[in-house]
Amino acid sequence: MKILFAASEVSPFAKTGGLADVAGSLPPALASLGHDIRVVMPRYRRVDSDRFQLKPAGTFQVPLGVWTERCDVFESSMNQNVPVLFIGKDVYFDRPELYGTSRADYADNAERFIFFSRAVLECCRFFDFHPDIIHCNDWQAGLVPIFLNRMYRNNPGLQKTKTVFTIHNMGYQGLFPKEAMALTGLGWDLFTPEGLEFWGNMNFLKAGIMYADMITTVSKTYSREIQTPEYGCGLEGVLRNRSHKLHGIMNGIDYHAWDPSCDPDIPKHFDSADLNGKNDCRAALENLTGLPKSDKPIIGMVTRLADQKGLDILVQALPRIMKLDATLIMLGTGDELYHTMLAEAARTYAQRLQVILEYNDEIAKMIYAGSDMFLMPSRYEPCGLGQMIALRYGSVPIVRKTGGLADTIEEYDPQTRQGTGFLFDEYSSDALIACIKRAITLYHNHAAWESLRQNGMNRDFSWERSAREYEQLYQGTIAA
Repeated sequence: MKILFAASEVSPFAKTGGLADVAGSLPPALASLGHDIRVVMPRYRRVDSDRFQLKPAGTFQVPLGVWTERCDVFESSMNQNVPVLFIGKDVYFDRPELYGTSRADYADNAERFIFFSRAVLECCRFFDFHPDIIHCNDWQAGLVPIFLNRMYRNNPGLQKTKTVFTIHNMGYQGLFPKEAMALTGLGWDLFTPEGLEFWGNMNFLKAGIMYADMITTVSKTYSREIQTPEYGCGLEGVLRNRSHKLHGIMNGIDYHAWDPSCDPDIPKHFDSADLNGKNDCRAALENLTGLPKSDKPIIGMVTRLADQKGLDILVQALPRIMKLDATLIMLGTGDELYHTMLAEAARTYAQRLQVILEYNDEIAKMIYAGSDMFLMPSRYEPCGLGQMIALRYGSVPIVRKTGGLADTIEEYDPQTRQGTGFLFDEYSSDALIACIKRAITLYHNHAAWESLRQNGMNRDFSWERSAREYEQLYQGTIAA
């Protein structure tokens, strides 16, 4: 199949979250299955020309409102020699951040990503690429399906092209004043509750849901959750109406990048057959953070500091967690409120709690490799990658039973020795504490703990598995 994969961020070129990880891993996995796949993304300031060996690939005009804008396209490649096309327009993308500052989103985000979505389709024309599938990701590419259907369907090579739209997080929808419609060139007949309108605004995510040939999200449980008022963020009815087109496909992780048997960023290598190196990694983590050496289990967290990630119930539970037979190491950045609260807590509980208020890939690797448990108390979690990485590194997940966490972690049963971690249902500090207590109790049963770690390390959450599911979905979409 010929596939064009459109995303607003792609690892390693530019990243703010999990979308970049997916866009950096799924296309190479599909290429390894024999498909002709190309990736298209904006050329942000952080996409360094020398580092990524960008080459000019051409120039064309992109319609925007009643005028056109020049677009310069650059080309590079990623794993499996997958071509990557970069949409260049300095006035839109030569900025310090991808979507906005810490204070607010960029005021012209509607114009920026209307331009990007049109440029995706203009790329097909310019390079004479005739995709069977255009795979669009999140609100930033949400207009591609309607542009294709309304404006490009009669173009040679695009008459039979189908679209797949993936929702990575319902919390981010691309809501803009209705005046943004004028920039699209689309008719106002589409600005209705049955179309692009959402409570008086234009909704880019809704556009993708309404007009794509097939819709996916990043776990089976999340695909069900987003059809309910609790998780649907106002679009649950739209999703229920299109539920026959909605599929949940679990994300994966790159098992070459995340491999404790050869990871260059950890002090000692180990695998499921020989876990001795994990003890050395634990000792190195204690040295790195300054925590006293002890027999207590180390609970690790690598997270965005936000309500979605369960920080509100975690902060409520902290005084009680600090009384348990464990230590806690946290790495991440996010809301200023949690920066302040956690910094104060770290001073209060200096012998039990270490908080590193930054994001650092090398320290994250050390936490995965050196911790005994990995905590993800999320309010909601479309997929989650941290729990899969933790399993790979022999760190037992403690998670809330939601979204992808529910799909990837099974409660451990000491009787059958089946399962991979610990889960709690109720979103509360009491339920969180009870779950941590269960994990700590089992930790002191050495034989049971070893079997639990082995179970997790032997699970397969590689991208190859996910890519084969997408391959089947694409084939079914083309055949429909």
